Amino acid sequence: MEFQGKSFLAEKDFNQQELHYLIDLSQHLKALKKQNIPHRYLEGKNIALLFEKTSTRTRAAFTVATVDLGAHPEFLGANDIQLGKKESVEDTAKVLGSMFDGIEFRGSSQQVVELLAEHSGVPVWNGLTDEWHPTQMIADFLTIQENFGKVEGINLVYVGDGRNNVARSLLITGAILGTNVRIVAPKELYPEQELIQLANDYANKSGAEIIVTDDVVQGVRHADVLYTDVWVSMGEEAKFAERIEQLLPYQVNQQMLDLTDNEQVIFLHCLPAFHDQETDYGKEIAETFGLSEMEVTDDVFRSKHAKQFEQAENRMHSIKAVMAATLGNLFIPKY
Repeated sequence: MEFQGKSFLAEKDFNQQELHYLIDLSQHLKALKKQNIPHRYLEGKNIALLFEKTSTRTRAAFTVATVDLGAHPEFLGANDIQLGKKESVEDTAKVLGSMFDGIEFRGSSQQVVELLAEHSGVPVWNGLTDEWHPTQMIADFLTIQENFGKVEGINLVYVGDGRNNVARSLLITGAILGTNVRIVAPKELYPEQELIQLANDYANKSGAEIIVTDDVVQGVRHADVLYTDVWVSMGEEAKFAERIEQLLPYQVNQQMLDLTDNEQVIFLHCLPAFHDQETDYGKEIAETFGLSEMEVTDDVFRSKHAKQFEQAENRMHSIKAVMAATLGNLFIPKY
């Protein structure tokens, strides 16, 4: 396995061994953090954090991870960068690459993060694009490993918009790792056929089972993990009425938990979640559409099955692992 100097742009760029290593390294770094053991593998490094899209968890996780590793984070928001507007992505990449040792990017375009990696000369980490969410995946499968002791053979069921970046990433990452992945969504929100075929290609090697279905009853049966995400992605707010009509039958509620027939099932959500009316957003949805809860009900969100806050914390540990492996001087043993 060779991580040094490598970018982390999409899960499909890494093999099963490498993904396992990043999950295990995340768990190791988490243990060091809990024991207050220093792990400053990036001492003296400077990290650029490029955020075209706003964020709570991703920004906080990258900032704390960078500091814990001994490096300096420099936040550059949407008003600080002009990617493709006043300066080309290539030119920006070359400038930032001459000043920083690593670059994180969170925005819409996968092409932008790939161009940054191509031209900067330093590792680039994808904090989220419209196509992929790789740092989220390491956190997700770390959470699964912590709860079940493994990721192979676990039944992971994602319900909701099967085309968004989280669903796409879960499908491919699970297929690589040998996790059984089911996408439960209305037919019009299925992942594209090419992606399903890619997942099946990986699954043929790993032994995973891949299912895409609109049947909730069959789809969630014997689930070990129930995973959902917001019904409307950032920038698509005009589609709320359409998505509510499409996805209300796929809401994660107590009835769906019961359909899993698994008392040990866990619930995951990459957050933020619209499970009550304690936000302006939630109040607006309730007033406009008469819904007090959306993709997950409040009782499930607060239940013993809910592990979304452990999952959120694990973003920091997983990001730390990715940064340390690709930029730090770590000994990488064979898995």
